[in-house]
Amino acid sequence: MRIAVAGGTGTVGRHVVVIARERGHHVVSLSRTEGVDLLSGRGLEQALQNVETVIDVAGIQTLSTKKAVDYFNNATQNLLAAGKKAGAKHHVALSIVGIDKANSGLYAGKLVQEDEVKHGGVPWTLLRSTQFHEFVPMSIKAASVGPLVLVPTMSTQPVAAKDVAAALVDAAEAGPQGRIPDLGGPRAEQLKDLVAAYLARTQQKKLIVPLHLPGPMGRAMRNGALIPAPGSAVGRQTFPEWLEASDAA
Repeated sequence: MRIAVAGGTGTVGRHVVVIARERGHHVVSLSRTEGVDLLSGRGLEQALQNVETVIDVAGIQTLSTKKAVDYFNNATQNLLAAGKKAGAKHHVALSIVGIDKANSGLYAGKLVQEDEVKHGGVPWTLLRSTQFHEFVPMSIKAASVGPLVLVPTMSTQPVAAKDVAAALVDAAEAGPQGRIPDLGGPRAEQLKDLVAAYLARTQQKKLIVPLHLPGPMGRAMRNGALIPAPGSAVGRQTFPEWLEASDAA
């Protein structure tokens, strides 16, 4: 199968590219470094020639609801239009567990993306996953103020990016299925415990300062709304196992 991976150099995308190629698929990676701009559409038509399936794992790092909505609205519309023109038969998109319980920031953008996919004219599959293990070091980097790291109170069930990538390739091979079961990691955790473990593993001497975030997002983080419901799909690798892996740090 000829597969295009939007965001093919990102946290999940690089694993999707490797796994799909290992399974014998012809893979085209779509990213700005590879001459494709989802927001402007530059390079899309050429890159998607003869592509049968598009896997969209592209994203943006922002806390701004407007920026997230604008990004996913424009990028998804461009990707779907180019895919449809190229004759793509399947559009697979990665979303986030619980986005309908916390409609702000990145989550608001993902809701827009899901709606675009459902009405984009290309047969589709949607997979919602929990935060990746890599979310922890990203959070530390973004929320560090000198020797302090600000950590929201959050119940999470982190999953390995490789496990998410494998599930997306499985979905591509299975054909359009609509929304498939959510995917989470093997066990529920508290974000502050994961941050503490990562800091210890990487020998960073930072003081964790707990944050009690207000509003719907804060409530969703605290009450378990961002954890998959019983019966959801479960990844293999735990956070401690990921932490001990050679590429974790």
